[in-house]
Amino acid sequence: MLKQRILTAIVLLAILLPALFYPSHIPFACVMLVLIGAAAWEWGRLNGYSQRLSVFLGLETVVLCALSWWLGLLAQPLMLMWLVASAAWVLGGAALLRVAVPGWPRIPRGLRLVGGLLALWVAWLAAVQARMVGINFLLSILVLVWVADVFAYFAGRAFGLKFTRGKLAPTISPGKSWEGVWGGMAGVVVLAFAWVWADKAAGATVASLYTRLHERGWWLLLVGVVFLAAMSVVGDLVESLIKRSAGAKDSSSLLPGHGGVLDRVDALLPVLPIAMMLASL
Repeated sequence: MLKQRILTAIVLLAILLPALFYPSHIPFACVMLVLIGAAAWEWGRLNGYSQRLSVFLGLETVVLCALSWWLGLLAQPLMLMWLVASAAWVLGGAALLRVAVPGWPRIPRGLRLVGGLLALWVAWLAAVQARMVGINFLLSILVLVWVADVFAYFAGRAFGLKFTRGKLAPTISPGKSWEGVWGGMAGVVVLAFAWVWADKAAGATVASLYTRLHERGWWLLLVGVVFLAAMSVVGDLVESLIKRSAGAKDSSSLLPGHGGVLDRVDALLPVLPIAMMLASL
């Protein structure tokens, strides 16, 4: 399993990194189109749709993203979209975590389908617009999610249930603890202030998300990154809730050793539009 995970990670990085660092945003946008299309196919399968219809949903989502690109939506300020998407993730995420696994099947399947596909579309727009702002800006968002996940894992392993009696969401993801969440938040705070210092020391031509927030006050940087870390947990838990309701361990087996695309991007789905909202305010 470990060998499989490493090989898959190497292949993914070999595709993603050249696209990310290419002078133009176009290769990155195309790679993201493929990933979002695969995630939409997984979404259809998780919601009980047939293989053929799920493939259609994946293609439909790719067409929606490509049409938005062709119409010039990527070049437009999308503040209203980021606000609506952020509010939907905060309120919808809270509602879903409250009703937990038994509440998911009670939501009309059509509403679940449309909501998921819209979330993927908005995430694609946010990711590509962030790349258009600059590599430093996009990387600061991506690394925040990765650092939050890594610090949460090690903090949970080291301190899980030592300061609290209950787990974070035992019926959704039994392995997660509050100590892990706090560890992830502490990790992103350290990351953010270190990145601001590095931006200033290097004279970065494109400011990271952290530097943009810090320019408005250190308190906004602190609140912003903690909020983003919390929403990365919400994205992770929401996907776990949906998989548990569907009786699936992974969203698919597209990425050997890693599960599916949704398993890799679940935390990014809320973080990307919220980061764009914070940067646009």
